[in-house]
Amino acid sequence: MLKLAQSRLRGFSLVELLVVVAVLGLVIMIGLPNISAWLQNTQIRNSAEASISGLQFARGEALRRNRTVRFNLVDALTASCNLAATGPNWIVSMADPTANCGAAPSDTVDPFILQKRSNQEGSPSVVLAASATAVTFNGLGAAANTLQVDFSHYSGANCQTAGGPNRCLRVVVSSSGSVRMCDPAVTDTTDPRAC
Repeated sequence: MLKLAQSRLRGFSLVELLVVVAVLGLVIMIGLPNISAWLQNTQIRNSAEASISGLQFARGEALRRNRTVRFNLVDALTASCNLAATGPNWIVSMADPTANCGAAPSDTVDPFILQKRSNQEGSPSVVLAASATAVTFNGLGAAANTLQVDFSHYSGANCQTAGGPNRCLRVVVSSSGSVRMCDPAVTDTTDPRAC
């Protein structure tokens, strides 16, 4: 009886622990590239969805206020900012925020900033390329110009359209003011994800 109790208290041997560590290391090595691509794709999606949110907010404010409201892509959220088609940050305002992006949101002080977002909020490694630096919505919610913004990852990993691992996304604003996200890698025109 005493011998049976002693055998139950026995722990793991060094060989058993080394085997478990080796198997875990192998699983991590196999899964790490997939986890990295998943994290990059998540950041791209977060940045695209945040931009959609900002665009819809700008359009909603234009409708609510019955006046023009701008969605601006800017290079920084400081007093020395400029509009930039590759600007990772955005500002919703009623006037051009150039050189005044550091201003606090206000309905009474120029440039009448309503909302702003830094790329550091969840997607610091996302790169974007836009067809314009801003889009202006009128009081009826229509856009004065169209906008197309492509989102990818700074690591240089190619998008799926170029045979890479990243699922790059595109946000499109039509002249009617509608905002949608699409996937440039989808080529089937009947697929609703297609651009």
